[in-house]
Amino acid sequence: MTKVVTRFAPSPTGYLHIGSARTALFNWLFARHHGGQFRLRIEDTDRKRSTPEAIATILDGLTWLGLTWDDEVVYQFERRQRHAEVAQQLLAAGKAYPCYCSPEELDEMRQKARAEGRAKLYDGRWRDRDPAEAPSGVAPVIRLKAPQDGETVIEDLVQGRVEVANQQLDDMVLLRADGTPTYMLSVVVDDNDMGVTHVIRGDDHLTNAFRQTQLFLAMDWSLPKFAHIPLIHGPDGAKLSKRHGALGIEAYRDMGYLPEALRNYLLRLGWSHGDEEIISDAQAVDWFDLDAVGRSPARLDFARMENLNGHYIRECEESRLVDLMQPHLEDAQDLTADQRERLTRAMAGLRSRAKTLKELAQQASFYIASRPLALTPKAQALLSGEACARLARLLPSLQNVPVWDEPNLEDAVRNFAEAEGVKLGLVAQPLRAALTGSHTSPGIFEVMLVLGQQEALARIADRIQ
Repeated sequence: MTKVVTRFAPSPTGYLHIGSARTALFNWLFARHHGGQFRLRIEDTDRKRSTPEAIATILDGLTWLGLTWDDEVVYQFERRQRHAEVAQQLLAAGKAYPCYCSPEELDEMRQKARAEGRAKLYDGRWRDRDPAEAPSGVAPVIRLKAPQDGETVIEDLVQGRVEVANQQLDDMVLLRADGTPTYMLSVVVDDNDMGVTHVIRGDDHLTNAFRQTQLFLAMDWSLPKFAHIPLIHGPDGAKLSKRHGALGIEAYRDMGYLPEALRNYLLRLGWSHGDEEIISDAQAVDWFDLDAVGRSPARLDFARMENLNGHYIRECEESRLVDLMQPHLEDAQDLTADQRERLTRAMAGLRSRAKTLKELAQQASFYIASRPLALTPKAQALLSGEACARLARLLPSLQNVPVWDEPNLEDAVRNFAEAEGVKLGLVAQPLRAALTGSHTSPGIFEVMLVLGQQEALARIADRIQ
């Protein structure tokens, strides 16, 4: 049986779009499910728009998402001589021909075809013409001599059987007048030379597949199997745009999403396995196949994405969570060993409340804040003169706690409140304000435990001097 080879082939003219990331994921999963290879090709033939920065962004986005590719990256522009050689082979075999039409002639043809409602814009006037009639000093383009009768059929693994009458397809250009290969030629040659067995991509490429099929057949090459996936739409069902969240993968990373959460979310955009929502990587590789890809466009749902992300935050190991959260902490890019240990202890209590790493960082920031803490207005209001005096009377009880753990700390504070003849809240709320700088936080005894005795007592002392 032929080994499965898939490919992801982005054009480096911008960021790694979320729709492209899903295409990469589907290719990666299909290859891993079948024990095959997942290849990466950068289609950088558009030299004006392709940039090194965009290439770096794509590679970084795939790496962050965990979609590792096999073998070296293929750069399409570097293979342009090979592409041109194939066009010359077709020319020599009589399966392609030189076309000497001027830009004015081509424009006239297009206008006439459109006026007559014809999809075929080029009239084939140089198809069977003697090259001896060629005008002097004019460099021709090379066109494929495509079949004019019958149909081109694709047995698409997602869309089913799709076909087009050959009389509707132009003799496409393979080589431009300056000798450079066209995108259509480059894609087919690269897919063949890379041994690609399955072309999995967005259904906006379906029309390209007919022309590419003709080129595969003209070269007597094995046709890959095609699978054209419906595009992602916005929550309102309209074509995805920036207002919907059509952002680069790095934007989702910056918003605080975990790569495994985004993989899980993208997997369920247009693919399903029963009612399963939480799907591990191992399950995804085991279950994924193209027969469960739907034919209707999927819709972005940020609430669902956030809920999935919250699940993966809760499942994440504490020290890794600190690593992932660190870029989202303000003024804490270089954590001390003590700060890192404190945040690691805090994760168990904090992560149940957060849906993104950004939220988690905001909630955790007070643990590593510099003393004296900045106070929110509500925290400031809690630390009235009487409240601070009460904290001063509480301090010796906390200094004498035998073991700094939650049960002992709770006993100490409750016993103090009882001795003072006040409700627990009149002690706990000012204590929270002094320790966190805010009127809200995780449980106050959990906060004291995470801060440790020395830091907690120092923060209280700051407010009673």
